[in-house]
Amino acid sequence: MRVLTKRELNRALLARQRLLGRSKASLPPALERIGGIQAQYAPSIYVGLWTRLEGFRREQLARALRRRSVAQGTLMRVTIHLVSAGDYWPLALAIREPRRRLWLRAHKGKPGAAELSRAAAKLRRALAGRTMSRKEITELIGGGSVMLNGVGLWLDLVRVPPSGTWERRRADLYGLAEDWIGEPRASVEEGIKLLVRRYLQGFGPATKAEIADWAGVPPKAIEAALASIRLRRFAAEDGAELLDLPRAPLPDPETPAPVRFLPVWDATLLVHARRTEILPEEHRRKVFNVRTPQSVNTFLVDGRVAGTWREHRGRIELSPFRRLDRRTRRELEAEAERLIELWA
Repeated sequence: MRVLTKRELNRALLARQRLLGRSKASLPPALERIGGIQAQYAPSIYVGLWTRLEGFRREQLARALRRRSVAQGTLMRVTIHLVSAGDYWPLALAIREPRRRLWLRAHKGKPGAAELSRAAAKLRRALAGRTMSRKEITELIGGGSVMLNGVGLWLDLVRVPPSGTWERRRADLYGLAEDWIGEPRASVEEGIKLLVRRYLQGFGPATKAEIADWAGVPPKAIEAALASIRLRRFAAEDGAELLDLPRAPLPDPETPAPVRFLPVWDATLLVHARRTEILPEEHRRKVFNVRTPQSVNTFLVDGRVAGTWREHRGRIELSPFRRLDRRTRRELEAEAERLIELWA
């Protein structure tokens, strides 16, 4: 079995996340290829798309949301994601039961499944054909934010624009997913297969545990799907079995990686992608820690996090972790000049 080095895995991840070269694809298929974008903080969606898509402009996302070709909803790991409309239902169905069990376990069954089901039915009647604000929903079902977060696992809701956008960053307007993008047409089994494929397309090669960790489901939940999908297998340097899709990109490990800017909570930096070393372990606590639970904006040099950045008064300010050579500094500054156009 071929052994893939950490650098080979790093370049594979960069290629699949469109961080070696920007994609010319339109928004829905681009999101499908990278496994969606985490979207708790609205500006991070825009930065994540800008760094991956050639010529991306803010109005492209606003237009796609209005046309309902993409959607924002609570999906993998019970976090808000932006995905294509076509991917929404398969992914939602794939993770529905595992995330309900996780929520009930974390909240010790209070409120319980029966109470949440009743609240979901009440909310479904109220939401039919319309949108409601977070405040209106909370007043309707009672129980504060705990009940609201719980009921969202028993009733599939999407964030309705303009909420959750650059102009209105708080995602506080909700609609029924079935009203917004239509009724589901996939089965749970089809959804789980797509879930596995989307992960390997965007982040592979990977172990079974890493796929499950990204999805927020137990590894056992994806075993049947893995058995039914044609896969190729590799070994990691630590001996772990890595799974992958046939013909998925595996670039030469010496492929040059351009500087790139990443937003907060970019999925490439999370634990499921740890073996790629896109975030060196020596820097992990600088990005994820109790003082910055929302993580921070980062930039990549040679495919690895090398510092942080922020927008301040119309400029991108760089905070490298180590001294940068003159050429790298120039490349980062040129990329920063292009990034600041997002704020224009």
